[in-house]
Amino acid sequence: MREIDLLEVQQKITMEARGEMDKGQREYYLRQQLKAIQNELGEANELAEEIHAFRNKIAKLKVPEEILTEIERNLKKLERMHPDSSETAVTRTYLEWMTEMPWGVQSEDNKDLELAQAILDEDHDGLAKIKDRLMEFLAVRKLRPDLKGTILCFVGPPGTGKTSLGKSVARALGRKFARVSLGGVHDESEIRGHRRTYVGAMPGRIVQALHQVKTMNPVIVLDEVDKIGRDMRGDPSAALLEVLDPEQNHTFRDNYMNVPIDLSQVLFLTTANELDPIQPAFRDRMEIIHLSSYTLEEKVSIAEKHLIPRQLEKNGVKKEQVAFAKSGLKALIRGYTREAGLRQLEREIGSVCRKIARRVAEEKQKVKFTLTEANIQELLGPVKLLQDERLKAPRVGVITGLAWTSTGGDVLFVEALKMPGKGGLILTGQLGDVMKESAQAALSYIRSRSDAFEIDPEIFQKHDIHIHFPEGAIPKDGPSAGLAIATVLLSVLKGIPVKNTIAMTGEIDLRGEALAIGGLKEKSLAALRVGIKDIIIPRANLKDLEEISPEVRGKLRFHPVTHVEEVFEMALTKWVCPDRRGAGRPLAAQPSLRKPVRTSEVHRPSR
Repeated sequence: MREIDLLEVQQKITMEARGEMDKGQREYYLRQQLKAIQNELGEANELAEEIHAFRNKIAKLKVPEEILTEIERNLKKLERMHPDSSETAVTRTYLEWMTEMPWGVQSEDNKDLELAQAILDEDHDGLAKIKDRLMEFLAVRKLRPDLKGTILCFVGPPGTGKTSLGKSVARALGRKFARVSLGGVHDESEIRGHRRTYVGAMPGRIVQALHQVKTMNPVIVLDEVDKIGRDMRGDPSAALLEVLDPEQNHTFRDNYMNVPIDLSQVLFLTTANELDPIQPAFRDRMEIIHLSSYTLEEKVSIAEKHLIPRQLEKNGVKKEQVAFAKSGLKALIRGYTREAGLRQLEREIGSVCRKIARRVAEEKQKVKFTLTEANIQELLGPVKLLQDERLKAPRVGVITGLAWTSTGGDVLFVEALKMPGKGGLILTGQLGDVMKESAQAALSYIRSRSDAFEIDPEIFQKHDIHIHFPEGAIPKDGPSAGLAIATVLLSVLKGIPVKNTIAMTGEIDLRGEALAIGGLKEKSLAALRVGIKDIIIPRANLKDLEEISPEVRGKLRFHPVTHVEEVFEMALTKWVCPDRRGAGRPLAAQPSLRKPVRTSEVHRPSR
């Protein structure tokens, strides 16, 4: 019985194997018949057609020997493969990428600098210094086309035209333009490409951009490089080091293509909202160009030349049906937008155009509508941005500070009060460690000079002091609020109101010295937006006034200080007039609001 069972199993296995062999032979026989029928009908095999097409493409390519060898090797590999194999599809896709890349194809640069200047002026209003830098860049490219130039990085608030500047550079050079958005990218393979062992592998973003524009010397804008992620899949910033380094990128090797790709002729431009998140080694390879906020006049000019025509066309409204008076545009900017860039302004202009389009479509409007300051609320409703109550009159324990954020400058109020307690310092408003240290340093300075300020020392033992930065949902940090905190502390301890017409920025040390800060231009424009004309700044920041346009400087009065007690004299409605023996030197002649610093005094040595 055991032998019979064994023979039955062997017979069963033999029959199954013979069935599989018969099936394979049958398929082979049918496939051969199909091939013979196609040959009789003049229809070649699909795979053979593709191989023939690839050979025709290869004959037209102008590629280095190393790349040509790799293409030929994969083509021979494809010829030996079964048409229905999964490996065939992978090899076919790889050959499509290799043969469709623009090897050796370059567009000719435009060398007419006057035309380039005209294109930049046509696309962007203002930005004089940035245009000058771009023209210098284009002039060097004209004189030395083979020069490995620097990579420009445009840094500024959203909506200030960073990406569109890249498009203008491409137009001015006569090159193709490609944009690669890197916001949220956290996989290194997005830059270097995936290896062909993975399912769904494809080249990196850089190779895809070259494939898209069909030239090897386009202008590629790497957008939002400050928002690149990083996790266990690698650091894309590190992968970009090779891409952006002129000494390395002539042999850039994509993991998918697996051949050296020359990126030395590509003009890379990058954009970012802020510099701090960018990796230091990555930042070192770029030349930083800062784009600042637009002034009221610049916004009006840009709206008239670019935003209004674009929104009229987008919403189907004709010029004969609506007009924007300058008074109406200024009222729109002041009352409905408060931003560094232009995006919200364009949205509001679009809202006006849509409402006019509805009136025209419903045949309720027969005559041309002109948007003015008087009738703006008819279309856009009540004014959204009113003057803050804290700016209307001097108040004890409230001061106007200035802050810089990734979206531009802003006004930052600092409030303080004292209450019975045990001498504690309470800080609220989601403050970072730097601002907490500034508050502690300011309080320590006030306490050290309590005798000179005629403050009872027991106040610090029997009262708690609470310092609050409103809009507590927004995190705040940075070394520029020391002068404001010290002034508001003295105001609440002495009961003296702070002038509501002054804003200030500057850091403080334990000796009361005013330390330099950054972002002065953005902060100045923020003060101007809310109607403040007098700004207290550290004297060390006088050199930064040159960055501010003459129109803005003409509307503001800057008051440089070297010590916090100069701030007290200007900002408090009543001067406490201490001696400066505790500060180590006599009080120098103080600048007054009646004699603000002028442009001509920017480079004079301090007294």
